[in-house]
Amino acid sequence: MEIIVEQGKLAKALGVVSRVAAGSKTTLPILNNVLIKASNNKVMLITTNLDMAIVNYLGVADSKDGEITVPARLLADFVGNLPKGEVKLSGNDSRLTVASGKYKSTFNGAPAEDFPELPDINEAEAVIYRMSVEAFKTGINEVKIAASSDTTRPALTGVYFNTYEGSLYIAATDGYRLAERLFIEKVESDVKAIVPSGCLVDVLGAMSDNMNEIEIVFDNSQVRFRLGEIEITSKLIDGSFPDYRRLIPEQVGSDIKMSKAELLRIVKLAALFSRGVGGSIICEAKSDSQTFSVSSVANEFGENASDIEAEILADGKVILNSRYLIDVINVIEEENLTFGISGKLAPVLIRNEKSNNYTHIIMPLKS
Repeated sequence: MEIIVEQGKLAKALGVVSRVAAGSKTTLPILNNVLIKASNNKVMLITTNLDMAIVNYLGVADSKDGEITVPARLLADFVGNLPKGEVKLSGNDSRLTVASGKYKSTFNGAPAEDFPELPDINEAEAVIYRMSVEAFKTGINEVKIAASSDTTRPALTGVYFNTYEGSLYIAATDGYRLAERLFIEKVESDVKAIVPSGCLVDVLGAMSDNMNEIEIVFDNSQVRFRLGEIEITSKLIDGSFPDYRRLIPEQVGSDIKMSKAELLRIVKLAALFSRGVGGSIICEAKSDSQTFSVSSVANEFGENASDIEAEILADGKVILNSRYLIDVINVIEEENLTFGISGKLAPVLIRNEKSNNYTHIIMPLKS
């Protein structure tokens, strides 16, 4: 095998695929490796952890057929430290030599036939969606903050892709908060699938400024994200996602409109003093003064209270987890948001002020 490629292009591709290399925890050492495969003037870099696989098709100046697997992260670190210019990779079944100008290293590898087979999707029978990279980024970032990290409830550790009334939505919940985003309007094919959050993080990490469109391909057990020369395939989470729509309030007792930036500031201030009480903060709407107050519960660190101007029709008071509130304020797109309070123990409903494409619910804490 022989490949000649630009250092920058190779370093970028290795940086993408090495994200999936299993690391030291694996009992199957070859999962630490990247499969480098040259065939008919096409070169592929492939990694897998058995649950997910990344393929990066690499544009090269010249190549001769062959394949080998070598440690992914070591190769990525080495190539990343080379100077700009052409890099030559040459090797056989067990050793790969990488040379660039005066720099040269030989990597001990393993035969390609020992590398696991890649997952296959029959795209002729699959459900396929296409959307802009920017819309994908926005939607996933808004929703994934609510996904659970509790592996004893696997269905809640992913993002739920589901069609409803002719449109595609994504949702996530950890039992304490819920986020839903209208992802693609007016789709023709239906889907109900839970995609692992870790996979979506890797998809976001593989994106670059020159990418405009992403293709999403679902079959019964897998999903594939295609970004130009990059393909990321993952198993879906086998489980049932909660019927979350029944948890979204149709109306709230007090719908408050306020500045996102000002709310974020006073929540962060209160959060500094709430560390000793599990992050609890008190949010109170005062219709007579048209102010929204955020305060911390008095404790050994002290206490804090701040007010901002807001549009308020009715009084309301609720205790929330400051981190959950900061998370959602950070992903709200618009300058202003609406904050819906229905009672001390009723879910708080947070949305963009103008658009109706994002819904976030936080369950209150007991006083």
